[in-house]
Amino acid sequence: MDSVNRVFASARRRFFMEMWTIMSLIVQKFGGTSVADAKLIFNVANIITRAYQEGNDVVVVVSAQGNMTDELIEKANEINTSGSKREMDVLMASGEQISIALLAMAIEKLGFPVTSLLGWQAGVMTGSNYGSAMITRIDPGRIKKELDKKNIVIVAGFQGLSQYYDVTTLGRGGSDTSAVGIAVALSADLCQIYTDVEGVYTADPRFIKNAKKLESISYDEMLELATLGAKVLNNRSVEIAKKHKVELEVLSSFVEVPGTIVKEDANMEKMLISGVAKDNNVAKIAITNIPDAQGWAFRIFSKLSARDINIDTILQSAEHDGKRDIFFTVNEDKLADAMEALEKYCESVEGVGLSYDKNVSKISIVGAGMQTHAGVAAKMFEALFTANIDIQMIATSEIKVSVIVSQDSADEAVQTVHDAFFSAMD
Repeated sequence: MDSVNRVFASARRRFFMEMWTIMSLIVQKFGGTSVADAKLIFNVANIITRAYQEGNDVVVVVSAQGNMTDELIEKANEINTSGSKREMDVLMASGEQISIALLAMAIEKLGFPVTSLLGWQAGVMTGSNYGSAMITRIDPGRIKKELDKKNIVIVAGFQGLSQYYDVTTLGRGGSDTSAVGIAVALSADLCQIYTDVEGVYTADPRFIKNAKKLESISYDEMLELATLGAKVLNNRSVEIAKKHKVELEVLSSFVEVPGTIVKEDANMEKMLISGVAKDNNVAKIAITNIPDAQGWAFRIFSKLSARDINIDTILQSAEHDGKRDIFFTVNEDKLADAMEALEKYCESVEGVGLSYDKNVSKISIVGAGMQTHAGVAAKMFEALFTANIDIQMIATSEIKVSVIVSQDSADEAVQTVHDAFFSAMD
């Protein structure tokens, strides 16, 4: 029986190589939940090979299986809780290596030609900031050679090679960045991001009732949502797509339905907002009784900038008794670094207080419609007031309004705000 299968597979490969008519070059990215077990891997293999059978050149970027990244972190902590970032990258990159090999084996079993490549083999070069390296360039030469052989190419996402020939990783969500970067390098016709939801929604459909899938969304709106906590796309991948005008499609690997197109200009049917996002990775820092002297803001924030700590929402009090208070937010995973940087300064100025609060969340609305419609922020504030949810801080931009609320009320806040803007669409 095995010999019959091998003959069939060989004949199938010859058939597709002889009958080949290139329609387009597609980059497909599959997340960890899409390849979590053998059954799902074969499901992904079928999606890939269908695109191949339609005559397309296909390059696939894959994440580590399921929760493997978290499991690798646990394994590292069992050995050394303060292991070097370089060695952590060596370990973390192994998850994607397992995924690409298993997926390539599944495609081989289906009878199609395939080659798997690690990030460095695919020409992904990065800086040397271990754990969150930036892609500096991609040399697609090896990928193109494999495509010329009519092979499906499977690339390990999330990883690359530094100028020192060290393995690096791109940070959480880095496989999205790998996929879009490779799409740019290859001048791909389309970059498809397969995930566990059917597209981009007005809020996370797993937690928010009546969340609605969008047919399309602009780069700017998607970038804001991704930055503000929406987990569908990595914000760096959207930045690259916007810069190089790569059209993205976000769709499900589990349900065969059209997804959401991310592009330059999206017809949102004059919707006021395109989505509501929640970010729990937030901490609020308070510095009180600061002397009202010139240059204090520079002295405080320069210390944070030196440690590559981004500041988000900022609130400054009015002057009182010749002093001021300032409140601002940072990512919670940067809180320890921020406090360490600020403690020395605050201790050197008599009477200055320093404290933090991790029990906060950022709730944001995003939409290009804000630029042409008044009262959007007021509608959000009214909804939160009606629900008796206290707003601690506010930040705005042309297409965004963000508020800081207690983390205990964050889920209710998202549902309340979503209902205020989208219940009329039901």
